[in-house]
Amino acid sequence: MTLTCTNVTLRQKPLRNDRISLYLDYYPAIRNPYTMKMSRREFLGIYIYAKPKNEQQRMFNQDMLNKAEAIRCIRVQSLINEEFGFLDKNKQKVDFLAYFRTKAREKYEKWDCVYNHFEKFVGGKCTFGDVTVELCEKFRDYLLKCKQINHPNAYISRNSAAGYYSTFRALLKIAYKEKMLRENLNDFLEKIEWKEVKKEYLTLDEVKKLAATPCKIPVLKQASLFACMTGLRISDILKLDWRDFEVGPDQGYYIRICTEKTETEATLPISQEALELCGEWGTGKVFKGLTRSMTHHPLKQWIAEAGIRKHITFHCLRHYELSFSLRTNSLQRFSA
Repeated sequence: MTLTCTNVTLRQKPLRNDRISLYLDYYPAIRNPYTMKMSRREFLGIYIYAKPKNEQQRMFNQDMLNKAEAIRCIRVQSLINEEFGFLDKNKQKVDFLAYFRTKAREKYEKWDCVYNHFEKFVGGKCTFGDVTVELCEKFRDYLLKCKQINHPNAYISRNSAAGYYSTFRALLKIAYKEKMLRENLNDFLEKIEWKEVKKEYLTLDEVKKLAATPCKIPVLKQASLFACMTGLRISDILKLDWRDFEVGPDQGYYIRICTEKTETEATLPISQEALELCGEWGTGKVFKGLTRSMTHHPLKQWIAEAGIRKHITFHCLRHYELSFSLRTNSLQRFSA
């Protein structure tokens, strides 16, 4: 950032109570790179006596003037080095919860859940100045022993806590990248280790059972079977657009997407059966009306109605062994 030469002058502003407020005058004005507003004055919060009555008050005035002059010299050096942290004082007072809420709305339900836990943890009040390594470590401890928001009689699992804390750390990374935090707190935080669990997956026969079982939410059934046949994550299925579909040289269909988790571009061939699950060719989102919340209780209910007793999540639908089976075996055509 290129700056014109700015003069920094120590000035005095008389107050009504026979005191004088000391401030720095910047000329020409400097632009705050965080707010993009022009700044001309910086009040130092240092006051001296307007009319010192004794030697003690005169000595006090001189000490304060020396301190203010030292700050002025530091500001001059900061401007030369293009370091603007001193313009950043008000940022510490910004509502961190409001910032968290805004970011959560841009994401998905899991972020809302983490926000609700953090809001409860801090008692509904938290500024950026409150967000320290110590606070983050205490939130980590809270997650390891807290109860579920919607089911207060049940504790959250360790893996849920690990996922929630990972999301919270992702928020800290965003805040640091956007210069809302002065340092990358993640450098000092320890993640919650995931507990190894048995990974369930569906067999080909079980997928056929699902295909033959009615679902109260048709789009959930379509998306679930589509995940079985393509191996796509829920995050990628939610954002899948008809513009992502292409016809290859062999006249087969392909999906060209940038996966949300790995942020890598991939070209995925899909079968005619998978394409039929998408419904009539159109514009916009492929699985219109599908939400993450549908992949929780409604999915479990549908799987149970199919007579499948395994603990299956939407993520299990894209398990490698299942995807491999579907790519090497023919399925009966699905009726959505």
